[in-house]
Amino acid sequence: MKKTGFDNDKYLKTQSDCIRKRIDKFDGKLYLELGGKLFDDYHASRVLPGFEPDSKIKMLLHLKDRAEIIIAINACDIEKNKIRGDLGIPYDDDVIRLADAFRDMGLIVSSIVLTQYAGQYSADIFKKKVSNLGIKVYLHYPIVGYPNNLPLIVSDEGYGRNEYIETTKPLVIVTAPGPGSGKLATCLSQLYHEHKRGITAGYAKFETFPIWNLPLKHPVNLAYEAATADLDDLNMIDPFHLEAYGEMTVNYNRDVEAFPLLKAMLERILGTSPYNSPTDMGVNMVGNCIIDDEAVCDAAKKEIIRRYFKVCCDKVMGRVGENAVTKAESIMRQAGVCAEDRKVVGSALAKARESGAHAVAIELDDGKIVTGKTSELLGSVSAALLNAMKTMAGIDDDVPLLAQTFIEPIVKLKREIFRSSTSHLNSNEMLIALSSSASVNPQAGKALTQISRLKGAELHSSVMLCDADEKVLKKLGVNYTCEPERRTKKFY
Repeated sequence: MKKTGFDNDKYLKTQSDCIRKRIDKFDGKLYLELGGKLFDDYHASRVLPGFEPDSKIKMLLHLKDRAEIIIAINACDIEKNKIRGDLGIPYDDDVIRLADAFRDMGLIVSSIVLTQYAGQYSADIFKKKVSNLGIKVYLHYPIVGYPNNLPLIVSDEGYGRNEYIETTKPLVIVTAPGPGSGKLATCLSQLYHEHKRGITAGYAKFETFPIWNLPLKHPVNLAYEAATADLDDLNMIDPFHLEAYGEMTVNYNRDVEAFPLLKAMLERILGTSPYNSPTDMGVNMVGNCIIDDEAVCDAAKKEIIRRYFKVCCDKVMGRVGENAVTKAESIMRQAGVCAEDRKVVGSALAKARESGAHAVAIELDDGKIVTGKTSELLGSVSAALLNAMKTMAGIDDDVPLLAQTFIEPIVKLKREIFRSSTSHLNSNEMLIALSSSASVNPQAGKALTQISRLKGAELHSSVMLCDADEKVLKKLGVNYTCEPERRTKKFY
């Protein structure tokens, strides 16, 4: 049984209270730049056991009567059809998805802002589409010499040229589908316009990682570096906070590097900067809600190993270079762990050697490890999942669960219609066949009742997984890793 290391209820209260205090500091108007994932923050839930993936959105619901949301999207990203790697959808589609999700939860999406707008054709189409949905769209333009040309940026020809986004609530949350969308520039542009109107609005940043009041090399902060190994993000002591207060806090390199310029912008807009350091700007209370540091450290170390395997697979796929792998290895050394510490790795590789086929190992919630291999009927993930459900349900290994009458149509469809190179069932197809078999086989139904217990299970594959298997494992909440080995020798 996994230990809880984070008090989620305390977080919901203390985090919302912190934001309320920051609103009051600025005469009742705060622009809050929201970084990281607002929905489905599974990284946070893995490294902080007890943190719920939707905690941040639940926290904002405590403030919904005082809040509205602006979603920023870079017009250049629309033109390039930039894709969210975790969801596989374009940024412009994700903006609409986010707007729907916020509204379904009772939060107001007041507008969408197109940043870096320069008449891009795709951006114009998106603007019309969103406007037809009844959402206001505002345009913010490129500024020559940004971010260094301060006299131009903080002027009527710079931020002043941007369209003023009309807001009515004390808390304006600025979020986006991904990095580089212009969240900070949107906040600063609004501060400029508000100040011109005589409104003393403020700015703050809400980002979960790194955690400012944990040590620099704490496993949770190292896990954040591991998660961003491809971006060259680096945790560091905030030198501005140390100089101003004599207190050591943690921030990351991009915020530290950008702070002198940001402080100069705030001074030009407001007359004086309300902040002496990047840490000052943050409103992150996560570190105050850790209740078992040992449990959190253990969870973070496991995540560091998982991230190492991911970056190794990304290198094989050409998504990252050797530097990312080297950095992931360095972070493992700093955390005092190695790939072999992940128990399912050795079990999966041993099964592959023994069977001469692709193999998968799963560690269940009681610590027991079950395996599965690729066969004529089942892929390795399908076999392992089926064996895991059998084990948890107390069903003998030799008891058949999948009815032939439900398997044959799927196999026939794959062979004759889809012309698939493999006829064995992937995990999605296996679960469909198992669900269908439950109507005629009570044991199949018994196995299915165990499927929710797979959430949080650890899985390792001797080869990289197909997209269908990855999607199923994500939906089940299984933490999976793979050897950086392709499933076939084919190039395509």
